[in-house]
Amino acid sequence: MNRTASIITAVLASFLLPAVASAQDQPWLKDRKYTEGIGARVGDFELHPGLAAEFGYDSNYFLRGDKTIAQTGANESPAKALKLRLTPSFSVSSLSPQRRQAAPGAPPPDVEFRGGISATYNEFFPVSGTDAVKDLLRSQRNVGGALDLALSILPARPWSGVLSADLVRDVLPTNTGITEYSFNRVMPRGAAELAFQPGGGLFDWRLGYQFSGTFFESSDLAGLTNLGHRIQTRGRWRFLPRTALVYDGRFDFISYPSKSVTSGLSGKTNSHPIRATFGLNGLITSSVALTVMAGWGASFYEPKGQQDFDSVIGTAEVRWFLTPNPQSQPSAATLALSSLAVGFQRDFFDSYIGTYFERDRGYLNFSYFFGGRFLLMLDGGAAAIRYPTMTALNATKPFTDVRVDGSAFGELRLADSFGINATVRYAHNLSNTVINIGTGFDELQWQRFETYLGVRWFL
Repeated sequence: MNRTASIITAVLASFLLPAVASAQDQPWLKDRKYTEGIGARVGDFELHPGLAAEFGYDSNYFLRGDKTIAQTGANESPAKALKLRLTPSFSVSSLSPQRRQAAPGAPPPDVEFRGGISATYNEFFPVSGTDAVKDLLRSQRNVGGALDLALSILPARPWSGVLSADLVRDVLPTNTGITEYSFNRVMPRGAAELAFQPGGGLFDWRLGYQFSGTFFESSDLAGLTNLGHRIQTRGRWRFLPRTALVYDGRFDFISYPSKSVTSGLSGKTNSHPIRATFGLNGLITSSVALTVMAGWGASFYEPKGQQDFDSVIGTAEVRWFLTPNPQSQPSAATLALSSLAVGFQRDFFDSYIGTYFERDRGYLNFSYFFGGRFLLMLDGGAAAIRYPTMTALNATKPFTDVRVDGSAFGELRLADSFGINATVRYAHNLSNTVINIGTGFDELQWQRFETYLGVRWFL
């Protein structure tokens, strides 16, 4: 398989949600309520340092298909490796309500601050393949990381605001494993939101702006570097103590500054996608929450005449709290509230090949925190991913792939700040499509299994 075909394949294989590689790959790192412990108070701030070490197995780091063995030789077969991951993390925030020890009915502070940083170092130990494949795996040594900041101004007041920013370095290989052609990218984001919540909070409306960017480190992928600007408005009217009507509208401006051709693909063009959804969110009982949102989305690519998405979008979820939620809002659920959720999402996304892809995904997730000592998180789903006609692949008709994914994470906390954990993850892209661009070909089918054992210290 030549380099052009490999890059096309990896674009399709790697840039679909849920991501199979990320700077925040560990389940516990994606949500602060799992990451942090009791913390240490220093003046008016809380500090939460942490350190984790994991060792495990990856069955297909390059996301290669099985048929490539017969088509292009053993060097293109799935490459298996043992992996060592080291993850230091640190977060700082203004004092939590528990530490402020404010009198009942006291107003919240004028400003609340939160920030965090983490990095993950990955080392690879090959267990299969030729000497060339093993050398490629060893060369994948990398460091990904994330930085985030958030500032809430006048929280819980009639007028309030939020400023936030984050920076992520995402590490992603190609099918070839050649590091200079990898999909490593730096993704900055900044956002501001103004909220109006008069009276007793039965009604609120928010207006915000967000900037995002994706900057590829490889010069061969400069044509995929893109900038995004989003204007978003959200509203909520609580007509029952536990139930609210909600609205979400988004208008995006996505641009590709470089018009260069990327590895045989035609240059990407700008778009102005619009999404508008309306629905209901609330607690049906103290144990069951329901979210139903439906609306319309359209992509609006430039120039006109390209393949555009123009259809229904939405989400539906039912969540059962194993411990009844004492609050009036489902979002008030804490780590102590174990839950089971089943849902469905339909949306569209900007694609690095062609224009867009459409995703319809059903999912099931479960979280259980027992006695403050044992944490279990299960997540799984299946998605139909539809691509429109793409001339870059000589695809004269739309085609659909199926993405199946599942993960399990368990952690036994032997002390308030120390735990041992295990992670198991599986992803499978089921596809009958084989890329054929004249000088090279590859299949879009692949599957990957990962498992890790680790220890974690957190404060």
